[in-house]
Amino acid sequence: MNKPKQSDLINTMSDKEVTFHLVLTQLIILSLSIIGSWLLFDSFWNGWITQLHPSVREILIYGIIPGLIVVAIDLILMKFVPAKYYDDGGINTKVFKSRSLLGIIGITLLVAISEEMLFRGVLHAEFGYFIASIIFAVMHIRYLKKFVLLISVLFVSFFIGYMYEITGNLLTTMAAHFIIDLLLAFYIRYKMR
Repeated sequence: MNKPKQSDLINTMSDKEVTFHLVLTQLIILSLSIIGSWLLFDSFWNGWITQLHPSVREILIYGIIPGLIVVAIDLILMKFVPAKYYDDGGINTKVFKSRSLLGIIGITLLVAISEEMLFRGVLHAEFGYFIASIIFAVMHIRYLKKFVLLISVLFVSFFIGYMYEITGNLLTTMAAHFIIDLLLAFYIRYKMR
């Protein structure tokens, strides 16, 4: 018996159901980052405080600008690469096509904060650049069978991880991740109209 494709499963779900599962996943990731930091950091509070530097310069140079570069590369690729290579099974379309601006901001902010807390804040800080970047890419499992998406998520993972390597500042990676997700969500939202 053939296993149903992810896109077929997604098509049977409402936008609300897909969004619920996305938010639930992010809350689990956020919980894992809190539990992981409690277990792995020498000092829970100090482990987080030392990674959060509210430097506008760092956030701009190593967060916002790299995020804009990634979005520009993605948009160029989307223009020249056939759509079937960029199809994520319909998840992003379901989540963002009818969402309000504030809803898009809220979801992309939650994703950026939770994923960066776990992958850079805990895994990168405790196990290093390579391991955290690979685990981040593997977590985006729906991209593993799509070569272009896999290369894209690997690039983004290592690129954002490198920004963390340079700065040790979780706010820079959160900013980059947020800019990438936010602008691509806006693209999906307004392209679908």
